[in-house]
Amino acid sequence: MEGKKMTNVLIIGATGTVGSAVRQTLNRETNANITLFARSAGRITPGDRETAIAGNVSKDDDLDNAIEGQDVVFVALSGNLGNFARKIVQSMDRNNVSRLIFITSMGIYNEIPASLGGGNVSENPMLRSYRDAADVIEASDLNYTIIRPGWFTNGPVDYEITRKGEPFGGHNVSVSSIADFAKNAIADENYYSHDSVGLNTK
Repeated sequence: MEGKKMTNVLIIGATGTVGSAVRQTLNRETNANITLFARSAGRITPGDRETAIAGNVSKDDDLDNAIEGQDVVFVALSGNLGNFARKIVQSMDRNNVSRLIFITSMGIYNEIPASLGGGNVSENPMLRSYRDAADVIEASDLNYTIIRPGWFTNGPVDYEITRKGEPFGGHNVSVSSIADFAKNAIADENYYSHDSVGLNTK
């Protein structure tokens, strides 16, 4: 694409379900340069526009090494997400990288209506770390987009978007839909900027 530099995208959690889907979508539908960050990067076979980096999200040096020079950081992790988010935000600040796209979960704002059967953070302590991560990111000075997907399914790209403060729209969402939204947010730094969006099948 003339006049437009190739975007450098870092995928943290590149071997997971969502990270792998985003990787495939970016390779297929964009010209981005992709850095794949995972604990087990040795299992990754990088393609033409890809670099694989083994690293631990809890280690500042590993994060700095991966984040330096990136345009966008995409994160799909599980575990102690509040702590991971804190480490990633700090590293992005140190390396002057501002665009962050971060996967959390539906229910972190108690936004799932009773008609969908609930499953909000008020009744599901498993969501606490997802909420902690969102709180850290929302308090940062980064240009963030938080994604709150429903339960992962297979299937085509087909989704609706709800914003923070709106009731969640449905229980499930295809992994390909999450990857499609992520692609759009990676391509456009103003796409749902400073927003937290729910994704569910239409």
